[in-house]
Amino acid sequence: MEEYSLRSQVFQTIRDDILKGKYEENDELREATLGKELVVSRTPVREALRQLELEGLIQIIPNKGAYVTGITQKDVKDIYMIRSLLEGLCARWATEHITKEQMEEMEENVYLSNFHAQKGHLEQLAELDNRFHDILYEACDSKMLEHQLKDFHQYVLRVRKKTLASANRGPKSNEEHEQIMEAIKAGNADLAEQLAHQHMINAYDNMVKNGLNEAYAQQDKPQE
Repeated sequence: MEEYSLRSQVFQTIRDDILKGKYEENDELREATLGKELVVSRTPVREALRQLELEGLIQIIPNKGAYVTGITQKDVKDIYMIRSLLEGLCARWATEHITKEQMEEMEENVYLSNFHAQKGHLEQLAELDNRFHDILYEACDSKMLEHQLKDFHQYVLRVRKKTLASANRGPKSNEEHEQIMEAIKAGNADLAEQLAHQHMINAYDNMVKNGLNEAYAQQDKPQE
């Protein structure tokens, strides 16, 4: 069990570092270097790299090494199209399973988001936006769906943060959150599913219109 836990921790750490932009595209991930940084042997690092290759985040070239591929623009589009379907299903199931406490937190989230939108507090708005989706995922009462959606959410978070701020998507996004919430509150699963699906389509369309290419052009630059 401890060995499995160690492998899992090494995998998660390297994966998070890739998604957070610590490594640039085409950077080589050396087993020995990662082992020293994480204070582990090369075995769990090697196993983590194999798993990361299955996720498409790195490419292992025989007799050469492991290289970061990251998330491409096509990956972002694919993720949003898949998310649009899964978020709709999530909203449908949340309508059926949401608890009183989760609904209260969702209502508070929308209220605070409206407040920060009026004040132009984009950083707080982005944090609340992320939390709204977490509440929705938790409310669907499916650990499998929740895990998949959180993974997808993490994949595109860096690019999404750039476009959410630059395009002032925040206030519009919160309006859509409120509509989804009201549909769930009213017990209208069909409408909740439709709204959540369209919310993801709108998010992607906005991203393309207002800076997806620019965000990727800047992705290799150091984070300020």
